Amino acid sequence: MAESSMKTSTREFADVTRDETSLRRFLHGLPGVDAVGVEQRSAGLGTRSIKKASKMHAIDLAISMVDLTTLEGADTPGKVRSLCAKARRPDPDRPEVPKVAAVCVYPDMVETAVAEVSGTGVGVASVATAFPSGRSSLRIKIADTEFAVEAGATEIDMVIDRGAFLSGQYGRVFDEIRTIKAACGNARLKVILETGELATYDNVRRASWLALLAGGDFIKTSTGKVSPAATLPVTHVMLQAVHDWHAATGEPRGVKPAGGIRTTKDAIRYLVAVNEVAGPRWLDPRLFRFGASSLLNDLLMQRRTQLEGHYSGPDYVTVD
Repeated sequence: MAESSMKTSTREFADVTRDETSLRRFLHGLPGVDAVGVEQRSAGLGTRSIKKASKMHAIDLAISMVDLTTLEGADTPGKVRSLCAKARRPDPDRPEVPKVAAVCVYPDMVETAVAEVSGTGVGVASVATAFPSGRSSLRIKIADTEFAVEAGATEIDMVIDRGAFLSGQYGRVFDEIRTIKAACGNARLKVILETGELATYDNVRRASWLALLAGGDFIKTSTGKVSPAATLPVTHVMLQAVHDWHAATGEPRGVKPAGGIRTTKDAIRYLVAVNEVAGPRWLDPRLFRFGASSLLNDLLMQRRTQLEGHYSGPDYVTVD
């Protein structure tokens, strides 16, 4: 896109966020999502098969896109250290297996994770802003974010106030995202929409654009604590949003489906969607992630199967 066009688009978006009325007009002026169409397209892309050589590449790419996650009340420093060891070297017997993109932990576990992955290129993501409900004051959410960043988090996964969004308080949600973005400093911000609570594809599209307008570096489907979590049709809508944002501004933003993606077959379906909807540029850990805990196990087992010609069960990899 020409520089003058990008400047025009940026100025137009600044006008969009000038006040609540302008923001509402823009979000409700977005084209409606054809629910039948997006579900049929998702189903069609999900049936595509790929050749063995391409499957190996897809598996390695998917491994490199994983945010290896533990978000349980019973998390301990020992569990986080084990998670980080797996993130650094997913298959100890095969050093050529790529490391994952990041580990994702609660803020109080960030310091432990940072010490374990320092110098490896594995990022440390931390959930913040009263995860998973988002039900707290803005002051607490800022403090939560700053605590994680000061401990060394390179990425922050924040949750939006779904109650505010669903009641039409778009300006409040926008201001909160923008404030947390500022609190992130140099850390990248992933904005969790919790799509399972948004009810419609139109709401997912509006929430995606709202997060992009407010400065989110990634839009993320889910906390993993609400069902349904990530789905292919919802991810299609979000991929289309970042594609359209890039077309309008020249700025690439990322997408992170999280929750319920457990198998290699699932992961490859998502990669096909990324390529077809957003474009091949998004086949990169800087622009697409999987939020997962058990997915990595299946990717490693299927990778061994591709190399050895027979199924490698869980005895051959560390299973979380």
